[in-house]
Amino acid sequence: MSIFDELNTSLQEAVEIKKGKAQASRETRHEVADVRAIRAKLHVSQAEFADAMGTSIDTIKSWETKRRNPTGLAAKVLATIQENPSFFNELASH
Repeated sequence: MSIFDELNTSLQEAVEIKKGKAQASRETRHEVADVRAIRAKLHVSQAEFADAMGTSIDTIKSWETKRRNPTGLAAKVLATIQENPSFFNELASH
């Protein structure tokens, strides 16, 4: 099967799912971290949080207002901090 055929089959399946004529074989959901809640729990400023995360204050503000969502490594680090807040101290020390 060519890549075109695979894409065509996939698109046809997507249309059937959208129309309610088929069920998705799997569903992937990603929990977006609540950056403001994480930061509040840690009792740190946006500047301190940005410094520890290695990003700008504007990025932190964007995450907190849900204008942008953290992705990639930042999302994984935030999930780790959310599960284990003491990890933030380790991160901030570097």
